[in-house]
Amino acid sequence: MVCRTSPDHSPAASTRVLAGAIATAAIAGCGLSLSIALLSVRLDAAGYSARAIGLNTAAGGVASLLCAPLIPYVAKKIGVAWLLLLSLAAGGLALTGFTVTSGYMAWLVLRFLTGLAVTVLFVLSEYWIGTAAAAGRRGFAIGLYATCLGIGFAAGPAVLALVGTQGGLPFWVGAGLFWAAIVPLVLNMKGAPPLDERSRKPFWVFLRESPMATLAGMLHGAIEVAGIGLLPVYALRAGASAEQGALFASLFVFGNSALQVPIGLLSDRVDRVRLLIVIAMLGLAGALFLGFAGLSSLILFEAVLLIWGGTVGGFYPVGLAQLGSRYRDGELAGANAAFVMTYSFGMLVGPPLTGLGLDLAPPGGFFLTIAVFIALYLLIAFGSLARNRTNAPETARTESLS
Repeated sequence: MVCRTSPDHSPAASTRVLAGAIATAAIAGCGLSLSIALLSVRLDAAGYSARAIGLNTAAGGVASLLCAPLIPYVAKKIGVAWLLLLSLAAGGLALTGFTVTSGYMAWLVLRFLTGLAVTVLFVLSEYWIGTAAAAGRRGFAIGLYATCLGIGFAAGPAVLALVGTQGGLPFWVGAGLFWAAIVPLVLNMKGAPPLDERSRKPFWVFLRESPMATLAGMLHGAIEVAGIGLLPVYALRAGASAEQGALFASLFVFGNSALQVPIGLLSDRVDRVRLLIVIAMLGLAGALFLGFAGLSSLILFEAVLLIWGGTVGGFYPVGLAQLGSRYRDGELAGANAAFVMTYSFGMLVGPPLTGLGLDLAPPGGFFLTIAVFIALYLLIAFGSLARNRTNAPETARTESLS
């Protein structure tokens, strides 16, 4: 039975609830990143090809695309907090399944089930945070969430290094992290937002109404996953060492996480539509510089990579904060589901396309392909703003299309 108790909206209660929701996502994110790294290592050790390993990884993205639209409907039936609790319990249980199976197809199914659990976590935790945060602090709250989630993702491989990759122990540790994330959730269940009204808008309506905010998720997913996965390959193609490539990926991730809070704070003080355009223009300039300059000056390359990673990382908090300022209640849950879907789609198409660019024009083709992504986003952004001025001049200064 769903609890309908009205949540406490006092500042202290809101802060406590936000902290609980962020902690839940960060702990589970640690378990997720641990499992991703672990499965790749184990599949490689078993002799599977890179293509097979990539397909296994993509199963999580496919799960997100399929289940994200259904999450608001199920959450309305059983409650936001209860669905989160069930997803975390099921995600941990799916990870324990890897200890009793060894076949590739079985692992593909288990990865898909883990992807379902994680999608519920992201959609509902982001809905919870967007609802609980005060309007003037929404960008900061989402930036803090993204930073903590990034720290959780970075901690996963470190935990894996401590427990090793052999046997069933690392899977049990990953499952334990999923189950540990239930603790802050249970402590804050009374603060869970109600979802009495489910949005009946299909995914494409949010894409049409808020193209800049929703497509910011796709762009972030494509750039983030491509950067983490292919920067080491870029380094090798550029004549650097594998260790240097790992450093490039670390700099990108660190910048991506470190600047989320400052950019989120900035988004609370300026127009978010214009901020998304500025982020895109800076991201385009940085991608072009990195693509053409390459490693001619290693220190300069690393400095620009760090700043560029933080800049493009701003697509995530600003896009989510914009959706939070535009939609409420059930529509906000639907908009968050659309954001996760576009992010997942970006995860699926970004690495193959940037990898193709790296193959066709090594090594700068990696960054130049990302520049094409951002340029297309800017074309859509300027087109949306132009239609907004043409169709509704009186609202040209407000966010009506993004």
